Amino acid sequence: MSHRAAHLARDAGVAGGGSEAPSGTLDLALLGLLADAPMHGYELRSRLIELLGTVRSYSYGSLYPALKRLESAALIAVEQPLVDPDAVPLTPKRRRLTYHITAVGKDHLERLLAEAGPQAATDEGFGVHLAFFPQTTVETRLRILQARRRRIEERCEGLRTSMARAAQRMDEYTLQLQQLAMEASDREVKWLSDLITREEQRHAHPDTS
Repeated sequence: MSHRAAHLARDAGVAGGGSEAPSGTLDLALLGLLADAPMHGYELRSRLIELLGTVRSYSYGSLYPALKRLESAALIAVEQPLVDPDAVPLTPKRRRLTYHITAVGKDHLERLLAEAGPQAATDEGFGVHLAFFPQTTVETRLRILQARRRRIEERCEGLRTSMARAAQRMDEYTLQLQQLAMEASDREVKWLSDLITREEQRHAHPDTS
């Protein structure tokens, strides 16, 4: 996954907060990153923060249980560092484990990216799926983008209805906050529409993509 894709994914979470990522999204992100290259835990966490740092947070408390879960499912494997049995350790430092994706994990990742259910359009899931768009088909990308646009359009409509009903009861600052949220959603709808148009053009003229 390119750094540009990572930044696009991170910036896409317009309405995302700083809450912990749900396990399904975290599993997908970990498998996608390990498909690029083997990594140890600290490096994985750094890449996750780079990928979606402004959208979702990843603590060690959620990272290592997720890695253990993926290992138990044989989706990833853990490599122990080679240690000279005669060497005297200078410090009682913990040895770093290296994680890499297995063949089963690669197949599972491909299925997750291709199936892309309703979770892919949520604030939690969209950024992760967007980051791995280069590994998906045009049809899958269109399905996710269109589902995300519908979700944000519904959000815009809900905000407009809420503002119309409660405008007289809202103070100036609450009203401005609602307006900001609506403008952000409107911008995301336009951005999504532009992406959809580009993907439709690729779909119509696959040789030019």
